[in-house]
Amino acid sequence: MSKNFIEELKWRGMLHQDMPGTEEHLLEEMRSAYIGFDPTADSLHIGNLVPIMLLAHFQRSGHKPYALVGGATGMIGDPSGKSNERNLLDEKTLRHNQESVKSQLSHFLDFDSNEKNAAVLVNNYDWMKDFTFLDFIRDVGKHITVNYMMAKDSVKNRITSDDSEGMSFTEFTYQMVQGYDFLHLYRENGCTLQMGGSDQWGNITTGTELIRRIGGGKGYAITCPLITKSDGSKFGKSEGGNVWLDANRTSPYKFYQYWLNTSDEDAEKYIKIFTFLNQKDIQTLIETHKEAPHVRVLQKRLAEEVTLIVHGRENLDNAIKASNILFGKSTADDLKNLDQSTFLDIFEGVPQVDINRSEIENGMDMIEALAANTNFLSSNGEARRALKENSISVNKEKVREDYIINSENLISNTFVLLQRGKKKYFIIRAI
Repeated sequence: MSKNFIEELKWRGMLHQDMPGTEEHLLEEMRSAYIGFDPTADSLHIGNLVPIMLLAHFQRSGHKPYALVGGATGMIGDPSGKSNERNLLDEKTLRHNQESVKSQLSHFLDFDSNEKNAAVLVNNYDWMKDFTFLDFIRDVGKHITVNYMMAKDSVKNRITSDDSEGMSFTEFTYQMVQGYDFLHLYRENGCTLQMGGSDQWGNITTGTELIRRIGGGKGYAITCPLITKSDGSKFGKSEGGNVWLDANRTSPYKFYQYWLNTSDEDAEKYIKIFTFLNQKDIQTLIETHKEAPHVRVLQKRLAEEVTLIVHGRENLDNAIKASNILFGKSTADDLKNLDQSTFLDIFEGVPQVDINRSEIENGMDMIEALAANTNFLSSNGEARRALKENSISVNKEKVREDYIINSENLISNTFVLLQRGKKKYFIIRAI
């Protein structure tokens, strides 16, 4: 065994609760564990990163990880911390989402290794789809009492919540179906451990109970803390909603920026949870950061490490270049090399105006570009004063009154970036 998995989780702040005997069980030999993932979208988001990292550290500790795509349970809805049921998925959508999820997980887990602990993806729809309702209540349901199920916090919280409409029978049975997954994987794959967020403890222990009562064996459980931000806002959310692992949903630039904008307190916590850096290197980074917090050493390294794993070296390099554009550490060439989507990401919310492409190709003088054609500045007089003060830039390069904007200035053959001073931007878009 390359390292003690439980010890690894402890120093990283990733262990919330574990069943007695779990650490000893894992130290005896290679074990198998699973975590379930919701397949209702064709991308995971950074809220899924903690369970993904649990599996990754599990594999790096010499054990065998199973990633379970909840094709069946995803059709039901988990009551834990949610107020509404999920939408039903058809099988075609489910399989598409499953492949997308596996592709993203493969950045963290080794599915292709010839080693005994190669990761495996399974889908509970495959063993639940032919399991009839009568068979399920006869073979599984009779082993768990309603009293046992009602005692779970996830159920009690939904039933007693003021803003809840109650809980359907479908959702009530969720813990039973998830528990059966654990029993199935225990029987078929020798899986003795289930892991998940702290809100999953009730569902996981239902599985260990089924293993004890039906499988005649012993299952173990580990949960990780639910990640919060120091300011009280929800981790994993930005102004635009979820921060996705799919580059088409959240661009690598925005993904990088999310981590870069982390507070000092959160960065110190996150770099342990979301990177594979070792304890010594992380401690050195934390100490370096405290000596000069304004340099944001922790945030930069955190953003680099996570973006590299999720999006690869090329996308990370482009995200860093794009980030530097906003803070003045870039050239006009860096700006010119941006693709349209990254350019719009960087300058999101900056006012823009559409101008006929022929006007730009024929040449547009600076006074027109700043005032009459765009209203970026209020008058020709203000435009002249700003140019004399040397406070106007075109595509990050200072210009004078005699400068002419033409097609050579177009970024991604579409945009011209005007700037007054350090922070006031305006975009001309050629149409």
